[in-house]
Amino acid sequence: MIDWSRVDDLRDEVGAEDFREVVDLFLDEVDEVIERMKRHPTQSSVEEDLHFLKGSSLNLGFAAFSSLCAAGERAARNGDAKTVDLGQIFDAYAQSRDAFVAKVVL
Repeated sequence: MIDWSRVDDLRDEVGAEDFREVVDLFLDEVDEVIERMKRHPTQSSVEEDLHFLKGSSLNLGFAAFSSLCAAGERAARNGDAKTVDLGQIFDAYAQSRDAFVAKVVL
């Protein structure tokens, strides 16, 4: 679910103080995008939002969530946004977020 080696690498790259800021910004932005997707998903916004979520989550080690976002992004790009299981993606984020917050000391 979480690539903990990536989390450790990022913390080493940016330092402990900046790591907290990166995590706070990531969680705030992802929460905002997911709430928007729950309210108003359209084919073009789903593709764009999943692209954003894929990249940002991969940078912070949310591997399973990022993988689901990548698959959804591909489907949306191919005109199949309605087949994307957003519920599964949202659940994966919630589970990943909980696991991350429980283990990472900020």
